[in-house]
Amino acid sequence: MSRPACARIDLAALTHNLSVARKSAPRSQVMAVIKADAYGHGVLQCADALKSADAFAVAGIDEALVLRAAGFEHRILLLGGIFDPAELDEAAAQNLDLVVHDAWQLAALRNWSGAKRVNTWLKVDSGMHRLGIPTTAVAGVAQELAALNCVRKVRLMTHLACADEPGSAHTSQQLAEFAACSRDFAGERSIANSAGVLAWPDAHADWIRPGIMLYGGSPFVGGNAQADGLLPVMHLESRIITVRDLAAGEAVGYGATWKTDHPIRMGVVAMGYGDGYPRQLGTGTPVLVDDQPARLIGRVSMDLITLDLTAVPAVGVGSVVRFWGAGLPADKIAGLAGTISYELFTGITARVPRVYC
Repeated sequence: MSRPACARIDLAALTHNLSVARKSAPRSQVMAVIKADAYGHGVLQCADALKSADAFAVAGIDEALVLRAAGFEHRILLLGGIFDPAELDEAAAQNLDLVVHDAWQLAALRNWSGAKRVNTWLKVDSGMHRLGIPTTAVAGVAQELAALNCVRKVRLMTHLACADEPGSAHTSQQLAEFAACSRDFAGERSIANSAGVLAWPDAHADWIRPGIMLYGGSPFVGGNAQADGLLPVMHLESRIITVRDLAAGEAVGYGATWKTDHPIRMGVVAMGYGDGYPRQLGTGTPVLVDDQPARLIGRVSMDLITLDLTAVPAVGVGSVVRFWGAGLPADKIAGLAGTISYELFTGITARVPRVYC
């Protein structure tokens, strides 16, 4: 029998979350962000479940080629654009849309002798100060791009730094900066990430780019995905492989850092940081065992964790343990680990099979 750790991926929930994005921005086209192996959920299976999206977005050309090889004909945007001028030929051959965020990318297009034309998205730095051209240069660069024989269309985009904080003055300022610099631009625009989709209607523009919300995670600081109508997509689970009774005063796990103060019933589960379960989670972290609440005790090790089963006497060897998913939001576990659900999802390792349902 194979090791019981698995990530169950609910594709119907993924499709539902896409519908939430559409309903939130009914006048916008939807570009589903499926970079980083669809946030750790499996890009080909998720792309198929999200095939009603108007376009896909990935980090770079390697991710796009996986989709093209699988037969997906959607518009695909390379969020990082090209990373080397040598990628232009393949990007054009595969009909990929390119983000242009730096002068060297513009120069690469200017010097490119390819026979095909590409769609470009000029990225504007409206206040995140990571990628993008200054707002003062938008008009000139957009005109230069549009004049190139190799460019089919130019669109504008920007990225919001603080949209996960509803009411953020920084976001309002970014929206104002982007509006001002693109006032005379006649093409399409894209601004909103997941937080922008749900909390900033002025950011919807022509295209929205939902990411984490598609996978059932909240894009907001301290947010509640369920309150936004989202369903969990990944259910990280394993099974109890042994049960032991411990007397008071017994130490559990590496370092003997946790000791019983009364007799307990302990279960050992096939899950650990080698699977991507965060090592920094400690005693008291909630889990569900056969849908009943229990708690982690001791340290997380590479392959195993230990649970206090005293309050759930009916469970035993073979009982299903859920670490996040239905009934236990990933956002809650991420908060206890001092991180975000994005990192939990993308951190699940290759040895954990994704099971699609």
